[in-house]
Formats: sequence, structure tokens, C-alpha cells
Amino acid sequence: MELLKDVHLGLALPGRGPTRLAVVSGHYLYYHYGCDGVDDRGWGCGYRTLQTLFSWPEGRPAGVPELGAMQAALEDMGDKPPGFRGSQSWIGCVEASLCLDHFGGPQGRLRHVTRGAGLQEELERLYSHFAGGGGPVMVGGDADAQSKALLGVCLGPGTEAYVLVLDPHCWGAPKNPSELQAAGWVGWQEVSTAFDPHSFYNLCMTSCNSEEQTCALD
Repeated sequence: MELLKDVHLGLALPGRGPTRLAVVSGHYLYYHYGCDGVDDRGWGCGYRTLQTLFSWPEGRPAGVPELGAMQAALEDMGDKPPGFRGSQSWIGCVEASLCLDHFGGPQGRLRHVTRGAGLQEELERLYSHFAGGGGPVMVGGDADAQSKALLGVCLGPGTEAYVLVLDPHCWGAPKNPSELQAAGWVGWQEVSTAFDPHSFYNLCMTSCNSEEQTCALD
């Protein structure tokens, strides 16, 4: 199926409108369950989110590894035991950063958020990341183990705070971004309710690692 590009465009701003707004620069493709014919429902959300990270900032499938290639790389580099390739084992942000480095994708910087904090304390860091031209941010935890990508931050007025979430758990062949937005696969979510305060979280924050990638932001 044809992958959709920049699927957040056209979304209305949340709440009463922003006092500060920062959204991902460049372009990305939306990878989701089954988008390449592999039925990865129930285990593939980390791989799909990672593929979205790989597609940034050009928004092209060139250079985006398949699920099997990522599993083989993690096994070959010794991060995973023999037999990992071909399995239905999950991956998270740590494995994502290893794969980004191995395959020469965007630079992936890890950030750990302790249990009980949610993402509330990371809002300023995330705002600076996107305002500075940063790419999609992979996020996943333990109690909340479903991987997803963050594409932006909307702050204020008052204590209002929202993050732009891209969810890879869509199954099927979405026809356009409007269909995904209406179904809630991409949209603004309140930070206070979107993330489990009982879970720790890891973030994998992408940025350009070459002048060629930086040019794609223009």
C-alpha cells in the first residue's frame, strides 16, 4: 500500500489555542501495522514507529529497513540473543537508537523519564527539540508499553499542555490523512491524560546527522 506523508497537517490546534507551539520540521511517512504486508498486530508498534523515524526528514521510504532487517541487525550486534530474527518480540527506544546508528539514519538521543513523572516534566525539553528543527520522538514505557511517536508540543494558556501523537496501531489501508485524523491515529492529546503516571518512559529524540539531512528541512 502507498504510505501517507505528513499526516498531521490540517489538524486544528487544541484547547484555547497556543501561547507556544512547536511542531516537527521536515517530512516523514506514516508506518503502521501491516503497511508492508506483514501482519505485526500485537508486537510491531516499536518497529513501525522506528520506521517513521527512519523516513525523516526527507519523507521517503529509501533507506528505511524492513522489520526482519532490524531484527537481524540487533541479533548480529549482540543486543539480542540468537533466534530473535523472525520472532514477534517487541523493541523499544533503546533498540531504536541502536538501529538508527547501525543503518545510518537520523541521530537518536535517548532520554529516560522516571516513574510517576509522566511527560509533564519533559515539555520544555520537547518544545526546544521541535522548535530547534528536531525530528519525530519515539516514546514507550513499561506499564504503558505501546510505542508511539511525538510530533509536536502545544503549551498554554495557563496550565494547558498538549503533545501531538502519531499512533502506529492502525490496521488497514487509510486513504488520506483526514481519515487517520478522524479515527484518532494522529492528533493532539493532553499530556496529563495521555501518559500513565505509573509507567516510566524512554524517549528517542531524532535530529539530523548530516548536512544532506539538514537541507531536507528547508
